[in-house]
Amino acid sequence: MKSLLYAIWETVEVALVAIVSVLIIRYFLIQPFLVNGASMEPNFRDGDYLLIDEVSYKFNKPERGEVIVFRYPGDESFFYIKRIIGLPNETIEISDGQIKISNAENPKGFTLEEKYLPFNLDTESKTRKISLKDNEYFVMGDNRNFSFDSRSWGPLEENEIIGLVRLRLWPLNTVMAFEKPIY
Repeated sequence: MKSLLYAIWETVEVALVAIVSVLIIRYFLIQPFLVNGASMEPNFRDGDYLLIDEVSYKFNKPERGEVIVFRYPGDESFFYIKRIIGLPNETIEISDGQIKISNAENPKGFTLEEKYLPFNLDTESKTRKISLKDNEYFVMGDNRNFSFDSRSWGPLEENEIIGLVRLRLWPLNTVMAFEKPIY
């Protein structure tokens, strides 16, 4: 009888350790995310299953070109996925499909090269200019004509960022780890 109770206790103990470990990883380190919509095509498609790194931004600031998941500023119950285009204290000017960024290091500005976008991307010609504050980012979807992003609702505050896209798990033929942004 003692050996049966001991075996049951061992099983419960292993199960508890496993459950606590999964909960810690899920709620503090990595979060799953399912892409919903076409705003990030062709790089991320509707139905892609991603893992989001929630730890990196506790130690480092987000960088231009990174793909992030965040709470939509208009309704924080919705999560969005977009690419960081503008960083804090920069001025972003969009004109004729080109993005020009001005900052302290480049007061005259530079044109952003976006090698992650398809060559034949049809972009809007409307001119926009926005200046970001200390904790604000400008984000856009890769599928520019079908993306509801900072061009529509303004800057994203840093505290709304959930994490950095690190890994695509599904579909299996597109499994990919993401490290540094590509320019």
